[in-house]
Order: sequence, then structure tokens, then C-alpha cells
Amino acid sequence: MSHPCPEETDTRHSCGCGSASGTETIVVAPPKPESQGIPVFRIPTMDCAAEEGEIRHALAKLPGLRSLSFQLGARTLAIDAPAESIPLALDAIRKAGFKPVPLSGPVGQDGDHDHAGHDHPHSLGGVALPEGLPRYVLALVLAFGAELISFFAPHTVVFSGVGMALASVAIGLSGFSTYVKGLAALRNLRLNINALMTVAVTGAFLIGQWPEAAMVMALYALAELIEARSVDRARNAIKGLLDMTPEKAQVRQADGSWVECLVKTVAPGAIVRVKPGVRVPLDGVIVAGATSVDQSPVTGESIPVDKAIGDAVFAGTINATGMVEVQVSSAANGTLLARIIHAVEQAQGSRAPTQQFVDRFAAIYTPSVFTLALAVCLLTPWLMGWTWMQAIYKALVLLVIACPCALVISTPVTVVSGLAAAARRGILIKGGVYLEGARKIKAIALDKTGTITLGKPRLVATEVLPTDQSEPQVLRWASDLAGHSDHPVSKAIAQGLGIQGNGPLEGFTALPGRGIEAKADGLALILGNHRLIEDRGLCSPQIEARLAEHEAQGRTVTMLASSTQVLAIFAVADTIKKSSRDAIAELHALGVASVMLTGDNVATARAIASQAGIDDARANLLPKDKLAAVEEMQKQYGYVAMTGDGINDAPALARSDIGFAMGGAGTDIAMEAADVVIMNDDLRRIPEAIRLSRKTQTILWQNIALALGIKAVFLLLALFNGATMWMAVFADMGASLLVVFNGLRMLRNKC
Repeated sequence: MSHPCPEETDTRHSCGCGSASGTETIVVAPPKPESQGIPVFRIPTMDCAAEEGEIRHALAKLPGLRSLSFQLGARTLAIDAPAESIPLALDAIRKAGFKPVPLSGPVGQDGDHDHAGHDHPHSLGGVALPEGLPRYVLALVLAFGAELISFFAPHTVVFSGVGMALASVAIGLSGFSTYVKGLAALRNLRLNINALMTVAVTGAFLIGQWPEAAMVMALYALAELIEARSVDRARNAIKGLLDMTPEKAQVRQADGSWVECLVKTVAPGAIVRVKPGVRVPLDGVIVAGATSVDQSPVTGESIPVDKAIGDAVFAGTINATGMVEVQVSSAANGTLLARIIHAVEQAQGSRAPTQQFVDRFAAIYTPSVFTLALAVCLLTPWLMGWTWMQAIYKALVLLVIACPCALVISTPVTVVSGLAAAARRGILIKGGVYLEGARKIKAIALDKTGTITLGKPRLVATEVLPTDQSEPQVLRWASDLAGHSDHPVSKAIAQGLGIQGNGPLEGFTALPGRGIEAKADGLALILGNHRLIEDRGLCSPQIEARLAEHEAQGRTVTMLASSTQVLAIFAVADTIKKSSRDAIAELHALGVASVMLTGDNVATARAIASQAGIDDARANLLPKDKLAAVEEMQKQYGYVAMTGDGINDAPALARSDIGFAMGGAGTDIAMEAADVVIMNDDLRRIPEAIRLSRKTQTILWQNIALALGIKAVFLLLALFNGATMWMAVFADMGASLLVVFNGLRMLRNKC
């Protein structure tokens, strides 16, 4: 007999950080590599694109290598290669100075099964101090002791020996992993941050500057630790949503009792009970009870949404008022929240244009600086009269100052912060390229139904004509007839009138394409469109005039009539969302032109465009016509976005420079074709995304300017006797921390 709550091993892998030592399916996320049988490894000290490049280089000649899939945010690498090549890959990664930890799939022959997190200095999860912090603090204390001996102790062999010993231990405690990776880089003739630090610290020690060498390495390790923790705050901002889903849920058993089970063991189809004030554990549909749900963690909506039987609820949202029973629709790893998080992780793995530029620049910058330092070392004794010791020292200071860490880290932390900030607002951006690109939007094409409008017809006007029948009686008959039809317009009339009928209908008949007819209280009645009324010979100039007024406003008109006269006129329309007009006004304020593309008729299109304040409306469009319209707009405006929610919008979404999909009511194919998903269907999120993109771009260039500017100043100081190695390390790591904290502003600033 199976247990109602099956046990499952809870293997948790903390995401390491630092380089000092070693989803209801709204977004169709791609399958994870482990689900395809591809081995995945966590590399705790893989922090940035530069280190990704080191690993790519190390695995470039791996036999049978098909692909490498890096996720810098999670510090994971999936290696798609024959099983016999995996041990070779692990050896190559280790020789490059990294320690791969298997998460899934085949493992190396060394049997390395340590849990992730045991070999790196600091973990993400809790509030505990980073694992390597005590070691680095001790190294700093020893380095400070070496400095004191150098300054105050007599310059004897004994004191010098003690000072050098303290410095050596400090360097070993704080810089072991840096040396491992630095020596590996030098063996492969690749100049990176670790190679620069290895050469600089070793050179300083050999020329007798052992106190400075120790202090530089200790400060470097501590600063790297702080920087990595700060970067992970950005990388894991969206992952914090996972903590909002409860670990356990109350699950109904076959005998009707309730048992508390781990959420990850609950299968789709199970019934869970959610009490007021508790977070919903899994995606599902309410089968009993009614409540109000705070959906802000998923959709960004600030106002709670009323939910009743048949309504969907999402994991991580908060049940505010009433107790409900929910039939689970997705397992824990397939909830909407989990898919959002996975999609953001995928987005974090894609490099934005500015980041690609910086990475290319850094690849040239680092060897250039190394060449400059070598020139200073070899030429200045001849050209400027420096001693060889002075020249070597200046060259080493240059190496420390010129480390490209601040430059390389300046872009990803800002982009990742922007992606996380957008996700918190219910804007799911599928990559840094789209986050940066949104600022360039010059025009936006918008679908009508479900995007600008609610997508559901509503009764917007009722007019009872003068007859022998009383108004309440006429409205009751209309409600009776409309309530027996499943046509959307009839449903809108019945719902809009909200009148309970008193008598049964006789001879109810549907008239396809025209309306319905039946007898109520012995009187023959019809409820139908203009054509049906004309067919029955009941139209008049007065009726035609009234219809023309409604049709000019884009409304669908239905009339209730007896065999002799029209009794009432009902106008139904797909009304615009409250947010649409504000959104269009905000877009215009940002200099973005708006064009509505719809398959509806011209009169309706013009009416809706007028109400929303849209610049241009194009009607009677098929999917291929919408695609052609987007291409035409690109020629006219340049960078064009498209917004939609239906299958017929998918071609235009894919063709546009940036596609925005409405997430709440949108189809899966539209979500997949789009580059940005608006989780709560609020068009105001689009101008918000544009403002976020512009702010991201501003901070990106601020960081690049800061990183290069600070280094330029200290490079000049170093050449003209104004900078020591102490100042060099503070300049380098100070610039790194400055750009990190500047990038993190994206997480708290509102757009």
C-alpha cells in the first residue's frame, strides 16, 4: 500500500557565490538539461563571463563534445558529450582551477559526490556568515602583523623571517584558489584576473615587498567575497519567490481526512486545503469555497482578486479571506512560479549587447595592460632612470590597478538586477537583449481583443421602446431568451440584465447567424440581430437611426421584438480595459507611436482606438495581414514592438523587434513567440518596461565610465609615483564594489 504522502530524499544544493576561493503554463520553458539525461555540474567559483570563457577554452578539445550550457546565475554547467568523455571534461575543468560538483547525470571516476556548497567560501541561503570569512579575516590580521613588523621592528634576520612567515601564511590562507586558477591560466597563456594577481603578488613578495603582497591578497579575497555576495543578491532576487511557497500542504485522503504532506510529493489531481492568511502551495483550480487572493508575487497586481469555484490559483499567492479547497493542476516543479523563475534564469544566462561589448573589450584590455606593465618594467630604467626594483614595483602596481574585474562585472549585475526588478512587477523579460532593446521602441502595434479590451462582450446600453408592455416585463422576456442561449452576445445580455425569469419558454429555437425565437407568457418573441429584424419586416427609419448610432461606436446591437414591433434594443461591446487609456498616454509621453491591428470591422476598430487614444487603427486583418503591418511599421518607424494574446498574433509577435504577450489570458503559442510576458494583462506594464530599459542603459554606462575612469586615474598616479600597491588594490576592488552597488539600485528603484 502506498503512503498518501510518499517520502522523497530532500537533497538541497546551495548556490555558491564568489571567486575568492573556490510553471498552469503561461511560459513554456525549455526542458532542463538534466531532464534530457545530460550531466549537470555546479562550479562554485564560476562567477562571470571571463571564467566561463576559461572553462570553454579548457573543454574546447574534448572528444565528442556536442554542446556546453552555462547558467552563470546558478553557477551550473551542462556538458553534452559521450559518457566516456565526462571524466576527461572534469579533469580539464580542475586543471583550469575550478572544482566541478555533480548535480545530475554521470559523474567523474573520482567519485566526487560532495554536496554543492562544501567547497566554496560563502553560500547564498541563510543569514550565516560566509564559510571562508574567518579564514580571510585571519589572513588580514596576519598581513597586518607583517606590516607592523616591517614598519616598527628592527631589520634583523629574525624579525624579517617572522614577517615573511606571517605574510606567507596570509597569502596561503587568502589566495590559494587564486593561485590555482592563476597558474592554470598562465600555463595556458591566458591572461585573466587570477593570472594578474598571481604575478603581482608573487613579484611583490620576491622583491622584498612581502607585507604589501600579503595585504593585497587578503584585501583582494575579502573584497571578492563581499562583491560576490552583492552580485548574488541580484542574481537571486527572483529566486526569493521560491521561499514564499510553503513546504507543506494539507491534502485530502481517500477517507476524507486531511494529512499534512510535503508540497513536492503532492501529485496533480490531489485536493489541498488552503486556510485564510496562508500561501497557496501549488497551482490548481478552486473546487470548494470562495476567497480573495493576493496575486502580487506572480502577476505584480497590487489589488487582491476575488476567486470562486472554477477559478485558477497559483502557488506563492496569498489566500486572504476564506478557506478554499483546490484541485492541484501542476506538480511543485511545474507551477507557474517555478516556470517564471526558470525563465528568468534562462534570461540571466543570455548576455545583453552591452555585456558582449564589455567582454570583447576586456579580452583586448587585459593583455594590453600586461604588455604595458612589461614595458614599464623593462624600459623605464633606461628611459626614466628608475632602478630595476622601482620599475618592477611600478609594473606590479599597474597589474593590480588594471585588473578588469570591475569592468567585467559592471554589466551583468545591472542587467540581472533589471530582469529581477521587472519580474517583481509582473514583467517577465526573456533576456538581457530585450531589456536593453525596449528603450529603442519607436512604435508599438497592439491587438484589440484581450489586449486593449477585456476580451469579453458586455451589455453597455439598454433601451426599452414605447409599447403596450411594461418595461420590467420586456426586460424579463429578454433575460429569459438570452439566458437560454450560449452565444457570447446573448450571455452578455443575460448577465448584464441580471433578472431572474419567472415563466418557462415554449418552442425555443436557435436561428443560426441571426438569433433565437420562443414563446413567453404565450407571446411569440424573437431576440436577434439587425438582419433578423429586417427579415421579419419590423425595421423602421427610427430603428435604423438608433442602430446606426450604436454601430458607429463599435457596438453589436441585438433587439427583442414581438411579431408586430421591436420592444427593446440592447447594445453589447467589448469594452476597453481601465488601464488601456493610461497606458497609451504613457507610451505617447515616452515618444512611442501606437497602432491598433485587429480582425474586427472598421467601425469597431475606430471606436475602440478613439476611446483608448490610439494614433492609428487598421481593421479586418488576418494573421498574415498583421505580419505585413508590422513589417510596414518597421520601415516607417524603425524599432517596433507588438503586443497580443492570441494565436493569430504569434506571427506578428515573432516578426517584431520585441514582442509583448498578455500573460493572464494569452495562449501558450503567443507566450512562446513573445520576448516579454505581461503577467497581469495590464498594458501600463509596457511603458514601465521601456522606462526600466532606459534606466538600465543609464546605469550600465555609468558603471562602465566609473570602472574605466577610476582605473585611468590610478594608472596615471602609478606611473608618476602617486600610487602604492595598497592603493592599487583599493582602487580595483573599490571600483568593483561601486559598480555592483550602483547596479543593485535597479532592485529598489521604481520606474
